[in-house]
Amino acid sequence: MSFEVRIAGSAIAFDCGADESILDAAERAGFALPYSCRKGLCHSCEGSLVAGAVRVRSRQVTGTADAVLMCQARPCGHVEIAPRRIERCAPPLRKTLTATVFRVVRPAPDISVLSLRFANGVRAKFRAGQYLQVLLADGDRRNFSLANPPHDNDGAELHIRHVPQGRFSAGILAGLAPGCRLVVELPFGEFFLRQAEAPAILLATGTGFAPIKSMLEAALRRGERRRMRLYWGGRTKSDLYMLDRVAKWQDRAPWFSFVPILSTPSPEWKGRTGLVHRAALEDNPDMRNVELYACGNPRMISAARKEFSEAAGLPKACFYADAFVASGRSELAEGGSGT
Repeated sequence: MSFEVRIAGSAIAFDCGADESILDAAERAGFALPYSCRKGLCHSCEGSLVAGAVRVRSRQVTGTADAVLMCQARPCGHVEIAPRRIERCAPPLRKTLTATVFRVVRPAPDISVLSLRFANGVRAKFRAGQYLQVLLADGDRRNFSLANPPHDNDGAELHIRHVPQGRFSAGILAGLAPGCRLVVELPFGEFFLRQAEAPAILLATGTGFAPIKSMLEAALRRGERRRMRLYWGGRTKSDLYMLDRVAKWQDRAPWFSFVPILSTPSPEWKGRTGLVHRAALEDNPDMRNVELYACGNPRMISAARKEFSEAAGLPKACFYADAFVASGRSELAEGGSGT
């Protein structure tokens, strides 16, 4: 049995099965709604239910209702919704591939950079900013942003923050060595740079830098001229584990600028301090004509979404985010896309 899902204020409508999430049905019909984790943890997919009723996990929600998770909502009949954003897109062409570990390095004590290679001649298309899923033997999955740019698509570069007792970062990762194999599926996510002339403000905390790195390296390759400014925040300097590389981008591209920020710096630190989203707000009190891309700590993203809209006039449709949450059956993971 299927029902019609209508988008308020538009002519858009699509069918959705009774046991299918509205997010999945929209994607199948060629429409993209905002999302990140697809597990109902990050709240990126929240929208309003205007009319009708949906099941969200074990409870029924009847319109009008706000903050409905579209990745979990399943229709009980014909419904009308108002998502934060909806865009026409081609249905995703995902691949499930076996990847071989090429290298594992530690640029910081609690961060690993895992480099994977696909089989000879195999490439996987994705957009800068999207993520892949590592498929585990028991059917569980872990989400990791692709830090490599789309033109380097014969493998994957993953930035992994070590989480105490994390199944992947504290368990599986420790046993990986060159030649080991992982099964991955990609691409996922709606976090990618849109084609626009408006300046872009990029926010990252910790390993939230990974998809931003992909975006910027892709922009450098295509000769971008759009103004972009990156605010990258961490607790200590070791959290900003690729400072030298970002400095080289700034020297190379006149349209790009960079502001590193530490919340608990050492006495030797001479840069900005405090919260990364507050630094961006201080520098950009008027955000009515910018696009904002934020990745990392879900608390940072939630605060930025609220404060940028209320204090700086950022249009809600111009805020794009990828909140890093625990990929398994656990709570939010601060600063990491998978544990």
